[in-house]
Parts: sequence; structure tokens; C-alpha cells
Amino acid sequence: MDLPDFRASLTAAAPPAAASLPLQALWWDAKGDWNRAHECAQADRGAMAALVHAYLHRKEPDPANARYWYNRAGRQPATASLEQEWAALATELLAA
Repeated sequence: MDLPDFRASLTAAAPPAAASLPLQALWWDAKGDWNRAHECAQADRGAMAALVHAYLHRKEPDPANARYWYNRAGRQPATASLEQEWAALATELLAA
């Protein structure tokens, strides 16, 4: 699956079956369900989930909490737009 396919999946009622929890979090976020996205990000302890978690708190906005999660992910806080960060995260997760 690539980014256009992932975006197209947003018309469905649920995320793609093979989607990881961080990818599901981005899917729910794109559907406008921040709480469900946050639940998915919290359910995974990996670095990519921490990065998606950071993005979600940046979007909230809760910059202090976002910085904590960027640090947990071992990444610098994002400076791109939220839309650009979402696309970059989705692309990275889809390539993994």
C-alpha cells in the first residue's frame, strides 16, 4: 500500500486490516477521531508509535507533551505543517 491507497482507504469504516497501530492512529486522525487515534498510539510502545503520539499532541495542541513524545521517539520536534507531518509519517510507516 502506498500513500494514495492509504488516503483512499479513508472512505472505509475501519482502517486497513494489515495496518500497524501507529498507522491506524494516523487513519483515525485523518477521519477526525483524535481520541481513537490517541488510543492506538498509546497501545504500541515502539518508536514509531511514540512519533505518531508526538504528532497527535502537537495537533491537540499540547506542545510540552508533544516534546516529551518526540524525545521518546528519538526525533527532533517537527516544524512542518501538520498536514506535511501526517503525510511524512504515513509514508514512513507504509514503507516499513
